[in-house]
Amino acid sequence: MAEQTLAERHCSPVASGTPAVDRARASALLGQLHPDWALTGDATAISRDYRFGNFHETMAFVNALAWIAHREDHHPDLEVGYRHCRVHYSTHSVGGLSENDFICAAWIDALLPAAS
Repeated sequence: MAEQTLAERHCSPVASGTPAVDRARASALLGQLHPDWALTGDATAISRDYRFGNFHETMAFVNALAWIAHREDHHPDLEVGYRHCRVHYSTHSVGGLSENDFICAAWIDALLPAAS
């Protein structure tokens, strides 16, 4: 049986005190995402900047992302501007990354397959 891709999975609760994903695992999971996703230097977060033609497109993306975040109960930090949205994932309960961050990133990548 083949392992599910990140975009085929769903987030699961992560208890406080659960160890964060280490750098090696984070790098492996990052390899399953669009190459524009970046791991922070301390390997505690991932981020990607999305560019759009106008504010309306940016907000449509943000609303779709909000729907994913609500459905998965895993919420990113966002920086929203006129023609861009920077998405930043980290799991606060573990003080770093969890697999949920990569699952949600994959779902977001699926929103814009032409840009991926």
